[in-house]
Amino acid sequence: MKIDLGKNELIHFVGIGGIGMSGLALIMNGLGYKVQGSDITYNRNTERLNEKKIKVFLNHKKENIKKITVLVISSAIKKNNPELVEAIRKNLPVYTRGDMLGHIVSFMRNVVVTGSHGKTTTTSLVSSIFTAGKLDPTIINGGVLNSFGNSAKLGKSNWCVTESDESDGSFLKIPFTYSIATNLDSEHLDFYKNLNNLKKSFLKFVEKIPSVGKGFICNDDQNLKKVLKKSKNRNFYTYGRNKNSNFQIMNINQTTNFSSFDIKINIPSKKKIIKGIKIPMIGIHNIQNATAAVSLAFTIGLPEKYIKLGLHNFKGVERRFSHLFNHNNISFYDDYAHHPTEISSVLTGVKNVYKNKKIICVFQPHRISRVINLKKEFSKCFKMADIILLCPIYTANEKLRLNFTYDSFAKLIIKNSNVKLILVDDEIQLRKFIKQNAFGEKIYIGMGAGSISNWMKNLKNIF
Repeated sequence: MKIDLGKNELIHFVGIGGIGMSGLALIMNGLGYKVQGSDITYNRNTERLNEKKIKVFLNHKKENIKKITVLVISSAIKKNNPELVEAIRKNLPVYTRGDMLGHIVSFMRNVVVTGSHGKTTTTSLVSSIFTAGKLDPTIINGGVLNSFGNSAKLGKSNWCVTESDESDGSFLKIPFTYSIATNLDSEHLDFYKNLNNLKKSFLKFVEKIPSVGKGFICNDDQNLKKVLKKSKNRNFYTYGRNKNSNFQIMNINQTTNFSSFDIKINIPSKKKIIKGIKIPMIGIHNIQNATAAVSLAFTIGLPEKYIKLGLHNFKGVERRFSHLFNHNNISFYDDYAHHPTEISSVLTGVKNVYKNKKIICVFQPHRISRVINLKKEFSKCFKMADIILLCPIYTANEKLRLNFTYDSFAKLIIKNSNVKLILVDDEIQLRKFIKQNAFGEKIYIGMGAGSISNWMKNLKNIF
């Protein structure tokens, strides 16, 4: 979509408190555009906007858009939103976040990272390597990078590293020179309806790889491999543990503080092995994410010393196995994992390095539709945990009904994951349980995309 945008426009973001919307607003503000926005609550994202003197209105009201000339909406905004209704009545241009993001990054040499899981971490790893290599990229991410405490940063170069959201199909709207596809999984089926439609969208993404750039696609993912077989565009490299990968992961070693591995490179212009790569993260999924970043950086010609330095200096992303605090011999962590594949990957990584600690997963399911669609997969993904504290579903305003009882869901997890499970009714009950069981060698990991993060952080106050 072509967007004509002058610096005199006043651009209003409906739902500006979201991680993606706030990041885009920050970048556009940095580029000299006049921006403002509204949301139903203030949060850490709106605080970051206030620090940049960006006006944020509380609640959505038509009065908020009296003077605006352009409206930007997130995919979460309903058609009856008063600001959207008023903008349509006034015949103002209305754009989705995906359209506006595509417009802004079209002026840059863009690296786009997409996939069902691992997008935010991979985007962050690429950004860290680029920064170490003095490329000073613009960064638009789906999570807060600990290195600079924000989800977005305006760089001085023409490079831009962007996390591209596949949840609503908007990842197809963003132009790119280089791209990474981390994986393809049964996720966001409320939008795509079935896995086949999702595969078709990823096929379109692969077909978009330009001749002047390159795609980097995970060769360990079965769904992506099926997509590649159908693609007429062959301008990509593969990465993964698979021996046929252009960038093959070898000699993996994992400890509690870092993972190390080698990458065997087999591309037309070069055959070599990069040895002794270290990342301050655990889990095979993170090694794959780091390999995607290395593959891209190597291909564009960044020296090996900057690649290793960028990975070594990586400070992580908020809510990606983030350490919160310790109490006695118990460690408390916060993680965004809310899909069975993500949960299984995190727990496997933890089990591999914390062999002598009891792993307790505090899980808050996110969205009723996801629990309904992936009930069986959820029941099998906790095998590496010892105990599950199952919290009520965070509905994210979904009005659906579960077509089974929550007790039966809990029993299915116990059966298929072979774990002990305790149902937790609310945050108060969670606090009570943990206070009564604050002994022994344990790791508590909060998992979910809802309010569980705050529940986990608040546990520090009980000791």
